[in-house]
Order: sequence, then C-alpha cells, then structure tokens
Amino acid sequence: MNRKVFSFNQTVDDNLLKPVATGYKAITPQPVRTAISNFGGNFKDLWSAVNLFLQGQPGQGATQIMRVSVNSTLGLAGLIDIATPMQLERRNEDFGQTLGVWGVKPGAYLVLPLLGPSTLRDVAGLPGDFYFSHRLVIDDWGVANAISVLQVVNARAGVLDVTNLLGDVALDPYSFVRDAYLQRRQNQIYNGEPPEEAEENYDNEPPAAPVAESAAPQSKADAAEENGSPDITLAELQGLRATEFVR
Repeated sequence: MNRKVFSFNQTVDDNLLKPVATGYKAITPQPVRTAISNFGGNFKDLWSAVNLFLQGQPGQGATQIMRVSVNSTLGLAGLIDIATPMQLERRNEDFGQTLGVWGVKPGAYLVLPLLGPSTLRDVAGLPGDFYFSHRLVIDDWGVANAISVLQVVNARAGVLDVTNLLGDVALDPYSFVRDAYLQRRQNQIYNGEPPEEAEENYDNEPPAAPVAESAAPQSKADAAEENGSPDITLAELQGLRATEFVR
C-alpha cells in the first residue's frame, strides 16, 4: 500500500506541483521567496519552542521564543530573519520528535496521501504542525488557505534542484526516500548522535541500495540555504502538505 500511495504522490507532484513551482520560481525574485519562507518559519519556531520545553530543554526553548520575538518585531512580522545573525539559531522541533525523546517508538512506516513519508508516531504531531501556523493570527478561511498554497509552492520551488536528482541517484526512489526519512528523524531525535543499534524495518521491505558519495544529491540543508528556504521536510520534498489546506 505504501508504494501505491508513494506513486500517487509522485504523480501529483510531477503533473501539478512541480510544474507550478517551476513557473513560480522563474517569475518570483529570490528576496520575495526568502521572505515567504521566513514568514512560515517564524510560526515553526514558536512550535519548536513548545516542543523544546516539553523535551526538557528550557534554554533552547527560550532561544526560540527570543527568535520569534525579534523576527516578529524587528523582522516585520517574520518576513526578515533578523535573529540568525544575532546568533539566535533555529531549532526545528515537532511533537513527533518530542514523543521520540519521551521514548515512544516510531511504529509502522507510512506514506500518507499528499503528505508523504511519516510514521505512526509522527502522525500524532500533525495537529500541532497545523495549529502553529499563520492560522494563529489569520481567521479568514480563504486568506489562510491562499497563504498555505503559496507556502507549499514556495517550499517546492526551493528544492527543485534536489528532487530533480532523486531519480538519478536512486535505483528505487521509494526505498531511498523511506530510508532517508527514517534516518533523518532518528538524527533529529538524538540531536545528531543516534545510538548504534540495528535499524528496524517498519514496512517489511529491504533497505535501499547504497549510493556512491559522489552521486549523492545536495543536502537538504545546503539546498535550503541556497534557495532561501527554512528547513524543508522530506514530506514536503515528495508532495503537498495537505493539512495546511483544511481547517
């Protein structure tokens, strides 16, 4: 079932989101795309602060609160990232990571329609991801959804070069995305220092074949920095963020 949903998501991306994002990138100046990314990232910083407090990291949580305060005021409602040059670094945290810190196992690997790769544990964090967004301050349903569409297209435009390489470096794109997603989530939960333990296979399929380092795609972080985008999840690389379109 996961492979069928993955194929559906790829079809939607190839025939709808990617062409729209390509045209959008061609006509939208880089500073505008960066401002749109910063605006959405400002709300994500608030959600990160909540999760850092829940994870028992009050110092890091306070830093994220300071980021939001600085960018919301001096940064013109978050359109300009003033906080990063002030050494108030962004920490991308969500409730799925918090559950992992609390010891909750990831459970089955899932590919959600339009949302992309996830696990049972990460699904629990989706309501928080939805709530801590521009919808906190924008009550008009139509305006909020229009902003959501713009943010999804903007995020997709920021990683066009990365996803264009996926088919070139992976014999099996499904396994490649699955393994990359699970490894990244493990690294996020343990802040880059995951324990050495046998990898669990949550969908009973073999791991992806190793990819030569020289053929590996540009990292997500590097791509985000070049394109002026905040942290882009692999779910966003694969397709739409459907939870942002409904209320």
